[in-house]
Amino acid sequence: MDLGTTNVLLGIMAAISIIEGLVLIGVGFAAFRIYKTAMTMVEGIEERQIAPAMAKVNMLLDQVNAVASTVRTDTERVELAIRQTIDRVDGTAHRVRDNVRSRASWIVGTIRGVRNALEHVLTSHGHHRPVHPTM
Repeated sequence: MDLGTTNVLLGIMAAISIIEGLVLIGVGFAAFRIYKTAMTMVEGIEERQIAPAMAKVNMLLDQVNAVASTVRTDTERVELAIRQTIDRVDGTAHRVRDNVRSRASWIVGTIRGVRNALEHVLTSHGHHRPVHPTM
């Protein structure tokens, strides 16, 4: 091989390297433009569709939170009313029970007293001989 052929081959390789470099720069530039176009489209879609949808979702979430808060407050009020009602019913039941006990104990005491008196009278009559009037 002589030197002229080597120089021609080196020249061809240098030209191909320059062409490859230019192609890589062109591909990089095209990729950047495609990326920029895609980002512009994504931002447009976000502004036109996603942002209004998110606003609606946020509004719905606020309404759900307000309803949940109202339900929670109403539930607490109902629970308080139920507790107070149960306390009043318990108090009334205790008073009724105490009244019934006091009256029942009075009645039971009276009945026991009458029974004891009758037993005493009946047993007393059994020990005494009946007095027969003499005629």
